[in-house]
Amino acid sequence: MFFFKKVPSGYFTPAMHLLVWALLFGTLALLFHGRPGGDGLPRYFFLITNLYHVGLFYFNAFFLYPRFVNRRNWWVYIITIDLVLTISYYGKIFVLKWFDPQFDTGTNNRIIFFPPVAFLVASFIFRMIADRIESDRNEKTKKAERLSSELKYLRSQVSPHFLFNMMANMVSLARQKSDLLEPSLIRLSELLRYMLYETAGEKFAVTSEISNLRNYIELQQLRFGHEANIQVELQYEEPDLLMEPLLLIPFVENAFKHGLGIVKDPFIFIKLEVKNKQLLFSVRNNFSSANSSRDKNSGIGLSNVKERLKLIYPGKSELTIRKENGIYEVKLKIDLS
Repeated sequence: MFFFKKVPSGYFTPAMHLLVWALLFGTLALLFHGRPGGDGLPRYFFLITNLYHVGLFYFNAFFLYPRFVNRRNWWVYIITIDLVLTISYYGKIFVLKWFDPQFDTGTNNRIIFFPPVAFLVASFIFRMIADRIESDRNEKTKKAERLSSELKYLRSQVSPHFLFNMMANMVSLARQKSDLLEPSLIRLSELLRYMLYETAGEKFAVTSEISNLRNYIELQQLRFGHEANIQVELQYEEPDLLMEPLLLIPFVENAFKHGLGIVKDPFIFIKLEVKNKQLLFSVRNNFSSANSSRDKNSGIGLSNVKERLKLIYPGKSELTIRKENGIYEVKLKIDLS
């Protein structure tokens, strides 16, 4: 049964082969049961020869086809098949003559010659389908591995980028000798623990991302105090839904980075809603166009999120970013079903 390891197990298991042959031979037995003889063939001729034909089926499928059906050796395959059919034909006649020297081959030529052809054709088609399924499965596996590697790379970019920006915030608080430095460091440690340990899996509960997002916003509020109008609305009706980690923070991070301390009367409006297996997220803030090109690394987080959305939620996410009249607005919709 080691041959079957060469074809997709989900489609061509040994049990399935046995079932197909049993149904085929059972049907033939029912069709020809009780029919009068007259063809001169031995009683068990069809049973024995069909068992031989089954052997031809697998000999072609797992030996001849994989070795000779290619651009280089196709002619060897054709010659070999012709040789197999010739040997089958004259081999059967030899055996029949040996049992009955008076056996008349003239009236039985078609019965002797054509069955191996049908089995070999079926074997050829079977192997073509099996190889196509295997090729498609391998291609899907390679694609999944490629996407997984790319996603791991993108995730690996998130933490250093986030840490770089948060360290800049801590330095700012340290220079001010602010009493908020200690609680800020505590919240930062919680965020880092979340990023380094709790997001190791592929996806996790929406509530974890919301909790992480809330911690980040509170951390920023500790730093900026009442310098800005910050409004946050986080609602979720389906806490058990799963999502890709660290998709939302870059948008909020961007709003704090390019709004507070730069524009007059800064505001940030953040809204998240999870219902009907849909995640709806929006961030709206005012910004200064003069500052938008100061930081060379400012686009890392957003471009990272865009690439991850393409990889993980193809056709299931909608991201809209608008910059108009000093207002920056992000709207994200993800189908979490």
